[in-house]
Amino acid sequence: MALGGPSLWQATAEPPAACPPLAGEREAAVAIVGAGFTGLATAITLAEDGIDVVVLEAEEPGAAASGRNGGQVIPGIRHFPDELEAAFGPAVGRRVYEFGLGTADAAFALIRRHAIACDAVQTGWLQPADKPAHLDASRRRVAQWQRMGHAARTLDREEMAAALGSEAYLGGWMHPGGGSVQPLSYVRGLARAALAAGAAVHGASPVTALERLGERWRLRTPRGSVVAGRVLLATNAGPGNLWPTLRRSLLPVWSFQIATAPLPAAERARVLPGGQPASDTREVLRYFRLDRDGRFVVGGKGRLGGPRGPDSFALQRRMVRRLYPALADLPVEHAWGGQVAIVPDRLPRVHELAPGLIAAIGCNGKGVALCSALGRPLAEALSGRPLADLPLPVAPVRPIPLHALRPLYVAAGSAWMKVKDAFV
Repeated sequence: MALGGPSLWQATAEPPAACPPLAGEREAAVAIVGAGFTGLATAITLAEDGIDVVVLEAEEPGAAASGRNGGQVIPGIRHFPDELEAAFGPAVGRRVYEFGLGTADAAFALIRRHAIACDAVQTGWLQPADKPAHLDASRRRVAQWQRMGHAARTLDREEMAAALGSEAYLGGWMHPGGGSVQPLSYVRGLARAALAAGAAVHGASPVTALERLGERWRLRTPRGSVVAGRVLLATNAGPGNLWPTLRRSLLPVWSFQIATAPLPAAERARVLPGGQPASDTREVLRYFRLDRDGRFVVGGKGRLGGPRGPDSFALQRRMVRRLYPALADLPVEHAWGGQVAIVPDRLPRVHELAPGLIAAIGCNGKGVALCSALGRPLAEALSGRPLADLPLPVAPVRPIPLHALRPLYVAAGSAWMKVKDAFV
């Protein structure tokens, strides 16, 4: 097991773009903190529209969640339309839902437009269910997708077993617009596209201070600074202390993944034969797929902290045995973890932190599609379009009470979700 070595995505990614550290002082119309899916997709649109934009990344593009996730391109928002309307009102709730319908298509369109080499396959996405109540929710979700003109469909137990090559589930549903990417290659491709469009992208440039200068903002880094009229914080799970109330409004939760050695030919023909990735309906989510070389990649909940040794990945090894017993003895080639930004109500949102300063957070596990699709509307907002026109609600920041106790929150939430998985 390659614990402490590169992740699967680091080992198989396209080479990184040249993104030297910021050096010296400069001005820009827009500054973006974070070179992940959100920041780079936004920068591409801004630069293509002729707007001077600078992206500042603490490490290199894709070093955090955008380059470490499962690479599943999942369409939609996890909530049903009536839930979104109850949360935001009928007009905004419907707008959020309709935006979610197109997020996966927007991601794949971006990949095609910039010819990004990232093993992109739009073969569909499976959501298997292992409880009768989850099957009922799947039928309800499919009915709503179909009413909106999408070819989603339910799968009975036999159909899901055939699609997965596993009999571990009762059935579920499939959306043909989903798919998968090599996430780190995708981020690096977005960085190249942003640079080609005229954006400045600087790695190894952590923003150490964010200061108001009249109607503009100064962002300081170890070797330079940027003064910009508008700023986007696109850090999701890692906002640091640039805006403390934002950090206190979310819970960074660890998710761990393992990748086996490439499957033998017979098993590769049987496991996920249609090439779709899958993530199930459990509260403690299991998600899995094959990579381009036929490795089985499975992920799920991690420890409260980062990986500490082979035992940190015991849950993922149990998943392999539970889902595909024939793969149980395959060696694990890669094991890694990353953080997901969870907000209590699981609703993505945009915050206006101050005039000219906005943040987009709360991917809640759907970031590949969601953040890719947010690029254009965020760029338009940073160019002067009213924030009320954004497809996601602009909401006040709501810090989580007693946020310093977040390890207890996460532990208690995890225990409750396990109870629900076992009995509900």
